[in-house]
Amino acid sequence: MKVLFTSPEIYPLAKTGGLADVAGALPPALYRVGADIRLLMPAYPGIDAMARAKPVANLGDPFGRGEATVLEGRLPQSDITLWLVDCPALFHRDGGPYQDGAGRDWPDNDLRFALLGWAAARLSRRDSPLSWKPRILHAHDWQTGLAPAYLRAWGGPRPGLVFTIHNMAYQGLFAADLVPRLNLPWSLHTMAGFEFWGRISYLKAGLAFSDRLTTVSPTYAKEIQTPAYGFGMEGLLSYRAQDLSGILNGADYTVWDPATDPHLAHRYGPDQAAQGKAVNKAALQAELGLPADPSAPLCVVISRLNDQKGMDLLLAVMPALLEQGAQLALLGTGEHSIESALQALARARPDQVAVRIGYSEELAHRLQAGGDMLLMPSRFEPCGLTQIYALRYGTLPVVSFTGGLADTVVDASYETLLHGTATGFVFDQCTPSAFQWCFERAIGMYRHPERWDSVRATAMRQRFGWEEAAGRYLDLYRSLMPNGEAGKAGSRPQV
Repeated sequence: MKVLFTSPEIYPLAKTGGLADVAGALPPALYRVGADIRLLMPAYPGIDAMARAKPVANLGDPFGRGEATVLEGRLPQSDITLWLVDCPALFHRDGGPYQDGAGRDWPDNDLRFALLGWAAARLSRRDSPLSWKPRILHAHDWQTGLAPAYLRAWGGPRPGLVFTIHNMAYQGLFAADLVPRLNLPWSLHTMAGFEFWGRISYLKAGLAFSDRLTTVSPTYAKEIQTPAYGFGMEGLLSYRAQDLSGILNGADYTVWDPATDPHLAHRYGPDQAAQGKAVNKAALQAELGLPADPSAPLCVVISRLNDQKGMDLLLAVMPALLEQGAQLALLGTGEHSIESALQALARARPDQVAVRIGYSEELAHRLQAGGDMLLMPSRFEPCGLTQIYALRYGTLPVVSFTGGLADTVVDASYETLLHGTATGFVFDQCTPSAFQWCFERAIGMYRHPERWDSVRATAMRQRFGWEEAAGRYLDLYRSLMPNGEAGKAGSRPQV
């Protein structure tokens, strides 16, 4: 089973969110169950050295921005081959994968990720400059969405196409006059193709021209077929419902495990959770300048700071949270207004609130280990990995009932407490009052250590590894082989 797996970010080479964690952990899991897999991503600065990559093919200059080269290396700490699309004019710059240092989108993101999609398509054809040819092309999110469109435009034999949606809110929308610049035919700029309200949508290209569609949790697969979560594409997703699967993400427990985590002040397992978390809590409070109060519930947030993640709800309930005697430790970056409001709160209440704007992988691990509860009031959450990590670290999640949060956290209700299945606290409506009531329930239980310890022990026993997801993806790939079915997006793939 030869699979070309393409993503704009892959941990540990480049990361802005959960997509990188998925792209870094799912391929090794697929490799372990027998897939012959290659990874493809842009050659952002420094990645070639990390992967020890060398040039292996020339792709020419499809968009007039300089020649593109394929570099070949290895995903760190694995045997998986990594291909990098190297085009200095598009990818060699300071800043992040999608934005500059000031948080502004790169103005040429249209061409940058058109090149990624073009390269994925080019390396999937029989006339690829590389000898290895995939039988499956698995593309992820809008940044890779043009790959299926190029294969449709070029015609001829192609691999089976799988497209995974990580977040419907990010659609890759650009002006329609880009079509000829991308060397794509106007015949694909239709309502049945990648046209979306007069513009080009790279995400819609992936949805329209792939054989199978997946998203990252069963609940989110249902939600995106409704107007509330489909962001204008719910009609297309409903039409393609039989080709759409919700496969729950997993956690990479080689990276996220408090028993082996090198970033912690004290490592611990389920049998030493009380002591281990107490030591890490004290160390975290000291690191962040919070009073060393073991009795204060320490709430942690590791999140993008925007309304999707419910950060406005967090700000609305902060007075009640602090009135309960809780502390808040937050790590994240996002909308300037939310960042400013949180920083102002930290200045006003330094004895209870610590805010770190930006992202630190090491601090994220220490927050998971030192926190008592994780606050995650998302309005929608395709899967979410943070709450899965929190369960493993014994940091009980306080989450909204949506997407992958609904699929991974069991509310501490009377029935679930009775049966020993509760793992956190869940609220239904994304309103300040519902969120406040939920965390007040959590703090109330925190005041009863025996009950809290019991729920924490159940949470730490949960397992969301990648093995099951990898098996389901492998079955999906097999269904696209010549004796399978290719779906309504196009003819049976010729591989």
